[in-house]
Formats: sequence, C-alpha cells, structure tokens
Amino acid sequence: MANNWFIFLIFAVVMKIFTSAQIKELDRFTIENEPIPSIDLMERAAKALTRAITEVWNNAIPVVVFAGPGNNGGDALAVARMLGDQGYQVSVYLFNISGHLAEECAANKRKLTESKHVKDFTEVSQEFDPPRLEKGMLVVDGLFGSGLNKPLAGGFASLVKYINASTADIVSIDVPSGLMTEDNTYNVRANIIKATLTLTLQQPKLSFYFQENQPFIGQLRVLDIRLSQEGINKIEANYTVVEEAEVRSMLLGRDPFSHKGQMGHALLVAGSYGMAGAAILSARACLRSGVGKVTIHTPKKNREILQIAVPEAVLQFDPEETIFSEAVDTEDFQALGIGPGIGQSETTAIPMITQLRRATCPIVADADAINILGSHRAWQQQLPKGIILTPHVKEFDRMEGPSADSYERLTKARHLAERIQGYVIIKGHYTAICMPDGHVVFNSTGNAGMATAGSGDVLTGIITALLARGYHQKEACIVGVYLHGLAGDLAARDLGEESLIAEDIIRYLSRAFKRLKE
Repeated sequence: MANNWFIFLIFAVVMKIFTSAQIKELDRFTIENEPIPSIDLMERAAKALTRAITEVWNNAIPVVVFAGPGNNGGDALAVARMLGDQGYQVSVYLFNISGHLAEECAANKRKLTESKHVKDFTEVSQEFDPPRLEKGMLVVDGLFGSGLNKPLAGGFASLVKYINASTADIVSIDVPSGLMTEDNTYNVRANIIKATLTLTLQQPKLSFYFQENQPFIGQLRVLDIRLSQEGINKIEANYTVVEEAEVRSMLLGRDPFSHKGQMGHALLVAGSYGMAGAAILSARACLRSGVGKVTIHTPKKNREILQIAVPEAVLQFDPEETIFSEAVDTEDFQALGIGPGIGQSETTAIPMITQLRRATCPIVADADAINILGSHRAWQQQLPKGIILTPHVKEFDRMEGPSADSYERLTKARHLAERIQGYVIIKGHYTAICMPDGHVVFNSTGNAGMATAGSGDVLTGIITALLARGYHQKEACIVGVYLHGLAGDLAARDLGEESLIAEDIIRYLSRAFKRLKE
C-alpha cells in the first residue's frame, strides 16, 4: 500500500522501474539521441535537484556537501555551485581517495573552484577531519548513487555513520549513499545514509518499494530531468508501478440493456462456523464490485447470520454444520473465490484442493486456502493455470519459506508465479502483483489504515467479482488491487487511518469506481 510521502513529479500511464544497468542505458540513449553532451545532462539534473532543495530549505541554512568521485559526486558539486550562486553558505568536501575522478565530476570540480560564491572547498585524498554537523544545518549526500554494487566499508562507512549520528537534515541525491538500487540482502545497514529527503532522478528505484529500506529514504521525490521518453519506451522493465490512467483504460463498461445474468455469477467458498464475518466481507465486496450474482457456499450453521447480513447473496450450504467439507460444481459460475475463514483442518484441506483442481472457471485463492497450500507444498503442482493467489507476507512465507528481506521474498514470488503459471499478489505497503511471465506490478494506492482485519477478505471479493464480470486475470488483479487501495484512501480521507475498518473499504468502493469512471 502506498503512503503520502511517495510524491511523483512525473506522470505516465505506466511508470517503469529500471535496474542500475538500465538507468545507465537510458542516460546513454538520451545523450546520443537528444542529443545532449553528458556534462549538460548533469547540469540539467543539478538544476532540478537545486530547485527541489530550495523549495524546502532557504539560504539561511548552512550547507555541507559531501561528493564522491563518480557521477553522483558530479551532481553534488554542480548543486553546491548553484546553491552558492543563490546565496547559500556552502562547504564542499570532494572525496578523491584513488586519485581519479569521473570525467563529469572533474569538470564540475573545475567549475566549482572557479565559482566566486563557493570558497570553502576541500578535496580529500587521505586524512579527513570531518566538519561539525548539528541541528539547523543541511547535509547534501552525493557520495554514491545508483551504480553502487557492494556495501560501503572503511572510511566511507565511517563517514556515513558520522553523518547519521548528527542532528542535521540530510538530502540524498538519487539514492541514499550505501543503498543499492535492487538487492540489499547482504548489505551492511549501518553503513547506509538515513536521509531526511531523497531526490531521485527520473524513475523510482526498486529498493524504494521495500519496507526495510524506508528508514534510509525518508521523504521521497522523483524529479523529471527529461531523459528520453523514446528511450524509456524502448527499454523493457520487469517492474512497473500502476497509475490511475492505466487502470481507467482497463475498466469494462456496462451495457444499458444488460441484466444480472450477463454481469457474471461469482461463487465464494468462505466462512467456517465462527468465521462468518470473512464470508460476509468478501460477499459484500463482491456485490459492490459490479457482479450480477453472488453465491456463498458455507456451513449450515452460518445460515441465519449470512441471510441477514448479505440478503442479496444466494446461499449454498455445505453438508457439514461447521466446516467446508465438499467441493462444489462450478459449471454455472464465472469465477470462484475460496479461502476466507474456511479453516485449515485436514477435513477441509482435501476438499479445498479438490475444489481447485475441478474448477472450470478463474480462481482467487486467499487466506486459509493459502495456509493449506503452505502445509501441503506438493499440492502446488496441482494448481490450475491462471490461478490468483493473494497472500500477505506471513502467508507467503509459510508457502515458500522465510526470506531474509523483501527483495528475496519478491524474487521467490516471481519464481512461484512463473512456476505455476499463475498470479501471486503479495499484499503490503506496496502490494506487488507477480505475473506468470515474470513481470511485477506495484500498486500505488492504499494507506496504513488498511492494515486491519478483513481487508484481505474484501480484496478477494473485489477480484472475484471482476473475474466474473469478464476481466482477464491480469486486468482483474491490477484493477482489483488499485480499487481496493483507492477505496481505502477515500475512506481514510473522511474517517482517518486509525478508525478505518474493512467495512469502510466496501462502503467507499462506489466512490472509487465513480472516480475512475469520471
């Protein structure tokens, strides 16, 4: 689920997330095809960075710039010069330990030393006496950018720890120094800058979407430095972020002359005795998501509560009084949602896998259905192609084993989706939809208030309804997850995050649909 600190300054139907190698490729493409000299492209980036900094901090604040020997350092030196030109008191430290600077970094060093407005410049080659950093000061972190491929060590690690221990504000250029753009599984977390604000260039980085990296990023802004749109379009990305325009383009219309039989019939296998609430929430969400009819298969003892709570639904009762015990014929249904509140007993496990194997319609498996698959891992081989699994982090770890971090978990989820040729939705702060072709789509809606019991049952109902309405699995996943988060955002706007409950997400689904359709 997204949060308010993630501010995009570039807008597109599809936001791509590039690897560090692809970022370099895009830079080269822009330089060759705009065309523009690399030093001028760096100047363009520095102007965007300087503008963003001056929007937050005025020139009364003392600025200390730490620049590394690469292109990130070149950006930092250019920013230091531009801040000096605008009346900021700037002290600059350029770290040239190896005696070699990148070409653009060396060029910006010359420009800086020729500047009349920045007089406090130190090039560090060996010994370094760090400046005093305190509250009311601003540190510009330009040590290392997106090209970093190993943990920081030695003097740079000590410098990072020194900066983090200060009370100064820290703004990082492109990536907090020490953080790698993709895999930080084996990184040394103590040696990563903890930024107040990260100003990343053109595209968000994959590591920004992982929970454990948030303390390093702080507030995030993505700055448009006008890299080639043709290059962005040409480079294939394994990771993208869904935007509202993309979701809007996927929505199906409703024929004015249609009737309920043409709007799809969804089957929900949900709710053991004592867990009828899961069936209620998923059914209400399903009905609110445009499906023509909903049938709930549930134990007999749930009869009265479901008939009262969801009068619009058709009830189909299991032979057992309290549990799901018998697979259902799905011939008359266009989609099946299974798992919310069904329990994990062996008496339920066998009919659950039988239900998955025999279903003749698209399937969403959630909650206890996933927990059962986690305790019967061999059953994964029997899952039908196109199945949609919607685990939260702990449920996924039960299926695939614990992961060291979010990157490792996402990699496992991608491999699982490819292996079963289905869709794996890892629910969380940025819900990730893993496709059978290896592609991953991150959701951009939602908030912390949605971390509440029943929220997952609501998502199951939404996606099941969309499948029954005729959406392909890919579109049902993307539209369903986006709508779920958008309804939560609209509810939180009125009710606040603390008081948000799953029923509120259902109540605000109509507003979410209305916003997208208008």
